[in-house]
Amino acid sequence: MKNIILITIDTLRADMLGAYGSKEGLTPFIDSLSDNMLIFSNSYATGPYTQSSFQGILTSEYYLEYGKEKKLNKDKTLISEPLKDQGIFTAGFHSNAYLSYFFGYNKGWEIFYDSMTDDVSDMYPFIRGAEINSKVKGFITNFSFSKPLFLWVHYMDVHEPYIAEDDYLSKIDPSINLSKDEMFAMFKDVLLKRDISNPKQVDILKKLYMAKVAETDDYLKELFSIFDSHDLLDNSTIIITSDHGDEFSEHKGLSHDGKMYSELINVPFLIYDKSFSSNTIDTPVSLIDIPPTICSMFGVGPAKSFKGKSLYPFDSIKPYTLYGEAMGKIGHKEKDTDRPIYYIIEDGIKAIFKEDGSSWEAYDTSDDPLDLKNISTKLTEDKKNKLINFMARNK
Repeated sequence: MKNIILITIDTLRADMLGAYGSKEGLTPFIDSLSDNMLIFSNSYATGPYTQSSFQGILTSEYYLEYGKEKKLNKDKTLISEPLKDQGIFTAGFHSNAYLSYFFGYNKGWEIFYDSMTDDVSDMYPFIRGAEINSKVKGFITNFSFSKPLFLWVHYMDVHEPYIAEDDYLSKIDPSINLSKDEMFAMFKDVLLKRDISNPKQVDILKKLYMAKVAETDDYLKELFSIFDSHDLLDNSTIIITSDHGDEFSEHKGLSHDGKMYSELINVPFLIYDKSFSSNTIDTPVSLIDIPPTICSMFGVGPAKSFKGKSLYPFDSIKPYTLYGEAMGKIGHKEKDTDRPIYYIIEDGIKAIFKEDGSSWEAYDTSDDPLDLKNISTKLTEDKKNKLINFMARNK
């Protein structure tokens, strides 16, 4: 039985990777894996920010399944739980506060590092990739491999405030000469305020973000080297994905607010295995399917609470309907007046419904991949009713 490694990169847009059409060369290491990689070209997060998306990735449930809750509902089952129950060793390493023990994400892990007792700074409010790699290396070095391994590694480095290192930024745009204090000031004065009035500032923010993508690609390269030095690459399948993207004024905003546009919910989903040949799957898939897929690959039955479906074996995926939900918040803090927002993707059409104003939008995912031309007047009652039924499932 092969080990399975899940690598999640916070805030990574699909269009930053060469595998998804980028010509920027930001991810040379990830791109170098393509000869042995399965690429899901149309993969969707279940929500546009961590709380709404990671419940899909780790529990195969939607964010509002039991109403708006601050902590993980006790009835939601983490992927670590059924695996541990079947004798698979489970280990997780990350530094995202929303995925910490405080919010209930420590269930089912035999090793669980969430960095909540470590010191961080305002400029770097998370443990960085090099330290995450060091902790993973320490674990692997001492692991006996007497059991199959499920390892989850999460990087926060692409996430704002985008404090870019000079060597990466100079490759993106050598004309940008900002100190780290100046970068942090842009975060506070432009991004946090959602100020898109100055396109030049927005462009600089995006380039800082791109520099962080390039930096994280190097962390991934180092991590694979650690795996290789412990013979893990020969007997492991590695899944690489992200919880959501980031906006740079594509829809009049910044960061990752409660919106369902492509820059936020179109995320990379790649599966690397030395035994694989390069293959691209164009069928739209949801990250809610990751937990049941991992279970299938291990030969373990999925938890009863899982809402997703297994994509394994990968050569027999048939089209199906995708859903997502979140709170339609603007800014980091959710207000009592914020209302939910939902999407459905089916037959090449993405429909979005906002409870705030009871408004509909629709986009052709093939002809309008950037969600710029609203065709809601052509939206069928059938699709509307399917999403309405999804919204009403727990009311």
